[in-house]
Amino acid sequence: MAVTKIKPIKSTLSKALDYIQNPDKTDGKTLVSSFGCSYETADIEFEYTLSQARQKGNNLAFHLIQSFEPGEVDCEKAHAIGKQLADAVTKGQHEYVLTTHIDKGHIHNHIIFCAVNFVDYHKYNSNKRSYYGIRNMSDKLCRENGLSVVIPGKGSKGKSYAEYQAEKTGTSWKGKLKIAVDTLIPQVASFEELLQRLQAAGYEIKPGKYISCRAPGQERFTRLKTLGADYTEEAIKERIAGKRTKAAKAPKEQRGVSLLIDIESSIKHKRAGAMNSGRKSII
Repeated sequence: MAVTKIKPIKSTLSKALDYIQNPDKTDGKTLVSSFGCSYETADIEFEYTLSQARQKGNNLAFHLIQSFEPGEVDCEKAHAIGKQLADAVTKGQHEYVLTTHIDKGHIHNHIIFCAVNFVDYHKYNSNKRSYYGIRNMSDKLCRENGLSVVIPGKGSKGKSYAEYQAEKTGTSWKGKLKIAVDTLIPQVASFEELLQRLQAAGYEIKPGKYISCRAPGQERFTRLKTLGADYTEEAIKERIAGKRTKAAKAPKEQRGVSLLIDIESSIKHKRAGAMNSGRKSII
């Protein structure tokens, strides 16, 4: 089984290429290959192709991730399947670098391909239709190689294997943040108080145009708006004010009782600590 995810690269192309080529993740770069360019100078070669673009745009490249279920495929076969997928997606018209990472519990491919093709210098059009084409091709290659296939469903679009599995078991960072927000909304009087309560529960809050949160141990911040339509700043404010109700949950989103206990326990602990030290609590 392979789960696919694609996202645009709008800056730091060289850093993205360096990351996927990390020798510690690619068995000393033995699991690195390329098409239409040399992987050592791919960023420079991509830039030349981009300079010839017939259309303006912000995308420098696209980063396609193909993640396999643990134990279902070895790294050599995964790399070969990744090359077939990259060739099918780019149709022999885009430079790309393909790497296979073996440092996690699941083997996964990274494919970074130039946003502009080197044939007529038109840009790759990434949309829902092209994404489903990628997913269907990945599924086809899995079947041909005797691997299982993800059952189509609302929850599997655009997720890495790790995210897919985490959501199934109710342990994804986004899933936990959703539960935390849903739990606190009935308890607070304002959006600002909700952020304070999240902070008290251990979340780091990053202000800005889009409010982002990061749980202890989480690598990257999560924007609230990426949790869904019910979690934008405006929607949360409306829910707090009683002007909006959350859409019906899928059964798997009912999980998380232990997290609710953890949140309340964390808040009580911080309150007790603040009282003992004579400091004013932020809650």
